[in-house]
Amino acid sequence: MAPLPGSGLAKGLAVTLRTMTKKTVTEQYPDAQPELPPRTRGVIGLFEENCTVCMLCARECPDWCIYIDSHKETVPAATPGGRDRSRNVLDRFAIDFSLCMYCGICIEVCPFDALFWSPEFEYSETDIRDLTHERDKLREWMWTVPAPPALDPGAEEPKELTAARKTADKLAAQQETPQPPEASREAARAGEPHADEQARAAEQPTRPMGDSKQQTDQPRPDQPEQEGRE
Repeated sequence: MAPLPGSGLAKGLAVTLRTMTKKTVTEQYPDAQPELPPRTRGVIGLFEENCTVCMLCARECPDWCIYIDSHKETVPAATPGGRDRSRNVLDRFAIDFSLCMYCGICIEVCPFDALFWSPEFEYSETDIRDLTHERDKLREWMWTVPAPPALDPGAEEPKELTAARKTADKLAAQQETPQPPEASREAARAGEPHADEQARAAEQPTRPMGDSKQQTDQPRPDQPEQEGRE
């Protein structure tokens, strides 16, 4: 059966009438800030303390919008006779958001967790040249990065947390367990000569040098001389 003429228009008007009777859900931005999902890709925050200037993020960026400058410094040896070390010091870390395609490759390839997604999105500028933000601005955005989501109830605990917890429990148990008095006395005596050995050493008479052979040849007073000595 062919549809009646104007039935589509009637259905559309019915939807409009039903919507007009409902409460509006329009968010009055910028007076009301929107509720963004936790994995929103707004801007990239920099945690400068973790950056080792490995240049991996700049090399992997498909748009080449990351600019990094650094220099080397010599670190003196920590121990006498040791060898001096050299380390990279970050001078500049900038991202040109007019070129960034928000792919997140730089964050994924960073081996030291120095880059994070921030939900901030209000960074528009009237001049496109002002969209290149330096490390000071990237560091400010770092403090807006939300905390990571909690693990699933059935997920395994990370190995690093398990090892750290075991070490802390072991140290706490050692501090709470009192040391027995015998062990403390033995620890106090360690490195000192035994009292009995000192007493025996004091009781032994000292013999003059060179008389050991003569004294061994003389018979003891409690034993008679052997007859037929050859």
